[in-house]
Amino acid sequence: MERNLLKYIPLLALSCSLSAQIQETPAGDATSYRAEMGGTLSSGDYAPFWIASNRYGVVPLDADNAYLKAGVFHRQHFGKGFRWGVGLDLVAAVPRYKHVYIHQLYAELGYKWVELSVGSKERYQSMADPLLSSGDMILSNNARPIPEVNISVPEYTLIPHTKGWVQVKGNFSVGKSVDSGYLDEVYADNYTFVKDVLWHHKALSVQLKDTEGDFPLSATVGAQHIAQWGGTSTDPELGEQPHSFVDFLRVVVGSRGGDNSSESAQKNVLGSHHISYDFSLSYTAKDWIVKGYYQHLCYDKSGTEFRNGIDGLWGVQIDLPEFSWLDRLVFEYVTTRNQSGPFHYLWFDRDNHPGRGGGGDNYYNNEEYVTGNSYFNRGVGSPLLPAPEYNADGKPGFRNNRIKDWHIGLQGRFSEHLRYRMLLTVMNMWGTATQPLLHKKEGVSLMANVIYTHPKLAGWQFSGTIGADTGDVFGKKSTGFELKITKTGIIRRIN
Repeated sequence: MERNLLKYIPLLALSCSLSAQIQETPAGDATSYRAEMGGTLSSGDYAPFWIASNRYGVVPLDADNAYLKAGVFHRQHFGKGFRWGVGLDLVAAVPRYKHVYIHQLYAELGYKWVELSVGSKERYQSMADPLLSSGDMILSNNARPIPEVNISVPEYTLIPHTKGWVQVKGNFSVGKSVDSGYLDEVYADNYTFVKDVLWHHKALSVQLKDTEGDFPLSATVGAQHIAQWGGTSTDPELGEQPHSFVDFLRVVVGSRGGDNSSESAQKNVLGSHHISYDFSLSYTAKDWIVKGYYQHLCYDKSGTEFRNGIDGLWGVQIDLPEFSWLDRLVFEYVTTRNQSGPFHYLWFDRDNHPGRGGGGDNYYNNEEYVTGNSYFNRGVGSPLLPAPEYNADGKPGFRNNRIKDWHIGLQGRFSEHLRYRMLLTVMNMWGTATQPLLHKKEGVSLMANVIYTHPKLAGWQFSGTIGADTGDVFGKKSTGFELKITKTGIIRRIN
């Protein structure tokens, strides 16, 4: 493992140069800049878990790393209810496959409550807090944004004739992986995999809330669905996967594949699918808010019928806006040990072995899509199920998807210009149902982050983070430190 950051100095110097061009924090319609540089020094095999995770895949997993992220963005309203926006965000990182790449590149057009977006863009639509939660089980902020066409209702929008009580939001998207070159470099000599994977994601959430603010209780009920499909397998026996419009409709509704699909797709469903049922209940008082939430994870029909127990994400969030040093606290429990039982009985002789079947859910893994629910080998769902990037033996797939974890996140401020954020996760892993561990892996991952803003340096942020991993979850124990500098501002404001 490389331990010398001297070769990264030109990258850091370039980051400082670009940052200096930015003037102030953008507000309203404007053309704006954002530049960020960071570097990590660590003692273990990898950068500490909570320094690298839930950062949209920007921070390299290597123990010692550095990166620059710089972009320009435009947003503007026009006409009666219309708006448009574009963005370009570049990342330079070392060490990494292709040190410079396009992170975000998108164009979007909106009208009132609906929006159409084309390209790769950082989007966060989970009910869990993006900075304090361990991560959404279906689509978190852990991996790079996938290029897609996305039509959405991005904010809760009031449904007419409900007397201000019912609001709805959601999205429908189709995307495509562009990580085939990376997968070639990692797996081509030893494993087969699917190139140019297609993605589909949709979500719908209904909120019951008194928009007048007189009733303190509110609730949300929703569902998410993400699927991998299409592409071309490097296994000649599988080859090109079905990707016609009819096949897309099969993926959308989660039905079996046609005659041109694999035996598995014809017996189960076409593609690799994960679903969640999302529930939350909130109580708003004068000086505090408490929200409880549950995200039930499903891999197939047995999960949608709640035959996989309580698998998923359980959480409580407390907001204390009037408290002097603590303004938000999150506590979560994540379990994926049930998986509807260890065996998928649909493969058995149903006449001699009757029963509901549908076990062996094997979250985030799939028989054809062997790299699993990942993009550039980083999990698109919860990072608590370690992604293929962590596999020391270089094999694809999620090797530890049976977990039971406890997670705490909190944030606040020591003063007007000094904020902090802390994460702590107790991890327990048992491998997979088909490849269980003889002895479970366990450990604790923690992170403490402090952000300083100087009153006379508009738009500048200086951040220091200490992270540590104990136990044997991520190889040997690790302690690391990240220093990050961010500058945001505007080029031109639109009147």
